[in-house]
Amino acid sequence: MLKSMQEVLEYGFECINEHYFGGELPAIVITIMSSPRSNGHFTVGKEWRLFEERLNEINLSAEHLDRPIENIMATLCHEMVHFYCQINNIKDVSSNGRYHNSKFKEEGEKRGLILSYDKYIGWSITQPSEEFIKFIHQCGIEKPMDINRDGALIDMATLIGLMGGTSGVEGMTGKGQLPIAKKKTSTRKYVCPCCGNTFRATKDINVLCMDCNEQFEKVEQ
Repeated sequence: MLKSMQEVLEYGFECINEHYFGGELPAIVITIMSSPRSNGHFTVGKEWRLFEERLNEINLSAEHLDRPIENIMATLCHEMVHFYCQINNIKDVSSNGRYHNSKFKEEGEKRGLILSYDKYIGWSITQPSEEFIKFIHQCGIEKPMDINRDGALIDMATLIGLMGGTSGVEGMTGKGQLPIAKKKTSTRKYVCPCCGNTFRATKDINVLCMDCNEQFEKVEQ
């Protein structure tokens, strides 16, 4: 079922690469894997092998595919900016790749992204500009289906223990870690109005997104 979404991401990479990067970016592996704490990431190391060639990776979070396609493509472009900076020896991040500096902001804004500042992660909060949205529509890029990895449901105690300094929620299991709550029949979905991160809870709660300093909003289902 993910094949169609994978094809859209790869087509989006080709369009964005040609339009915003002059086709400079080489081939890369694009994956859809679990990454509840972020919308996506770029691997600095060449983790993939294609015959004798080594390739980098861009991952799009399986837990955040329910965002608008324009936001998903903005996340893809965000990671492509990291790729571009690596190729061109531009130091765009610090603090183990977490803090996005002004050089990243400069390169991202050249590619139609709107980047907002957070004191913990720098110029990382990403939204598509009107020009970027128009370009995505001109390319005919659309979501092939409504699909998302909702993940495990967690209770409030687990959520509070996991929110500090992270971009989203991740349940943990194992010795010395907080348990994942059993699935309930009635749940609420919450979304950050700024970055689009989501989580589910079994009761009405008030939670602040640590990335954007915005309160999560309950989505009517």
